[in-house]
Amino acid sequence: MKLRLLYHGHCFDGVASAATFTRFYKERVHPEAEVQYQGLLHRPGNLFREEWFDGDENAIVDFKYSPSAKLTWWFDHHESAFLTPADEAHFRANQSGRKFLDVNSKSCTEFIARVAREQFGFDDGPLQDLIHWAHIIDGALYESPAQCVELKEPALQMMQVIEADPDDNFVEYLIRELTVRALDQVANSEEVQGRFRPILEQHRQTLETVRRKAACTDGVVQFDLVDEGYDGFNKFIPYYLFPHAMYSVALTRGSQRTKISVGSNPWSPRPRTHNIAKICERYGGGGHAVVGAVSLKPEEVEEGRAFMREIVAELSKQ
Repeated sequence: MKLRLLYHGHCFDGVASAATFTRFYKERVHPEAEVQYQGLLHRPGNLFREEWFDGDENAIVDFKYSPSAKLTWWFDHHESAFLTPADEAHFRANQSGRKFLDVNSKSCTEFIARVAREQFGFDDGPLQDLIHWAHIIDGALYESPAQCVELKEPALQMMQVIEADPDDNFVEYLIRELTVRALDQVANSEEVQGRFRPILEQHRQTLETVRRKAACTDGVVQFDLVDEGYDGFNKFIPYYLFPHAMYSVALTRGSQRTKISVGSNPWSPRPRTHNIAKICERYGGGGHAVVGAVSLKPEEVEEGRAFMREIVAELSKQ
């Protein structure tokens, strides 16, 4: 029996969600299941390929909904969970008892664990450290910007590896390890630490580049890293450098997309007044009320810069 599990790729909560669902499924649904994984990224155009749903059962965790008749399980917690109103209507009409959405959950990992525990009798006790850190990381519930930029805790070091290492096979390896080993054991392993050391050096270089490029006006930090060749960055760097900022907007480009990252400062001295998911949705993106993104084609840099200017102007009106 084969389970195909699609998850939010290169995301700590996506990886933790996949590990949590795998353990639940094998303990409470089908112990002999062979699990195969497929990481998903937000990008312009169709997010799913029908041939990906090739299991006897198919699940999506921590990612948008698919109306495919082959999808049997779904968990998400994003405000922008549906690509179209028709997709949402399809979900609302579902009576399987195996598709779940809770936009109030800080992480999809904790949502899966809660539903699995309350509705299916799953024991999530062995996963408490993983659930705890997914809650902190995806909910941006850090003690300070320094905690998530200086990366001293092993869980945060593994987070950086998941986000920055391009090797999809290694991310899948981490999911499989997290289903059978404690979070600290996996995060402190040489397999993770050996990859973290060069990533940490790159992270420090990125910090200095953002320090040089970023500007903060009217409470909004903005910077463009396209010419520097960065396809990602630690999203808390802006608040580490500008503690009094309310929002950040950044442009990056990788091989698969040009990306506008939009965030709000969890430690801002003033309350957030904008719903970032709703802003990003207008440009084809989405996310949460406090953080979101817009994905464009790699060559659509100038469109991205124009959208970025519009978003900055809107966030500046506080």
